[in-house]
Amino acid sequence: MTLLSSVLLGLVQGVAEFLPISSSGHLAIAEHLLGMKGLEVPEFFDVLLHLGTLVAVFAAYWEDIREMILELFCGVRDLARHSTPAPVPPARRLILLIVVGTLPLFAVLPVKDLVEGLADNMYFVGGALLVTGCLLFASDRVKKGRKTEKNATMKDVLLVGVAQAIATCPGISRSGTTITAGCFVGFERRFAVRFSFLLSIPAILGANILSIKDALDTVIWAEVPVYLVGVAVAALVGYGCIRLLKMIADKGRFGFFAYYCWAAGLVTLILTLVQS
Repeated sequence: MTLLSSVLLGLVQGVAEFLPISSSGHLAIAEHLLGMKGLEVPEFFDVLLHLGTLVAVFAAYWEDIREMILELFCGVRDLARHSTPAPVPPARRLILLIVVGTLPLFAVLPVKDLVEGLADNMYFVGGALLVTGCLLFASDRVKKGRKTEKNATMKDVLLVGVAQAIATCPGISRSGTTITAGCFVGFERRFAVRFSFLLSIPAILGANILSIKDALDTVIWAEVPVYLVGVAVAALVGYGCIRLLKMIADKGRFGFFAYYCWAAGLVTLILTLVQS
C-alpha cells in the first residue's frame, strides 16, 4: 500500500464513518458500479482505521467517557457495599443505557454473512440510500425532545439499538439512523447525537474483536508505518466530522444529507438498470 492510498482511505473512513451517508453503501457502489475493485482494504488496515475513528469519538466525548469510567468503578464499589445512591448518577445511568442499546446487535450475528452479502445487490443498496434520505428528512421535522440520560427509558434506548442493528445493512447510515431514532423517541437533539456516537464504541470494538485474529494473520509489518498515517488522518477527519454533525443537529438541519442520499440512491438504481 502506498502512502497516498493510506491517506485517501483514512480520509474516506473519517468522513463516511460519522456523516450520515453510509460508508458501506458507498464502498459497494464504488466496487460494483464504478469498477473500482482497488478500493478493497487490507483487513489489518481496516481494523486500524476503525480504531482511528474510535480515537475521534474518545477525543470528542472524552469528558463523558471519563465520567463513565469513574462511575463504573464507583458503581462496583457501591454494589459491594450495598449502598447504590438514589437517584443514580447520570454518567452511571448512561453506561446502562449504552449496554441496553448495544444488545440488538447480537441478533445480527447469526445472519452476519447474509447482511454483508446484501452489498452485492445494487438494487438493495440504492433503495437503502433512499430510505436513509427519508429518515434524515423526517428527523428535521420531528418535534424537539427533552430526554437525556437522566430520564430516557430502557425502551427508548432499545429502539435506538434496534435502529443501529438495522443500520448494519449496506446503504443504511448508522449515525443517521440512530440519531433519527433518538429524535423520534424524544431525545434532546444534542443528546441524540452524543448517544449515537457513544453507542458506536462497543459496536466498533466488538466488530474489531471478531475480526482481529484473521487480520493479524495477514499483517505486512513493513507497511504498518504507512497504515498509521492513514489512521491519524481517519482520527483527525473523524473528529472534525463529529464536531460538524453536532452543530448541524443543534440546528435540526439534516436536509442536505437527505438530498444527497436521495441523489446517490437514484443514481445507483439508474446505473444498475443500465448495466443489467
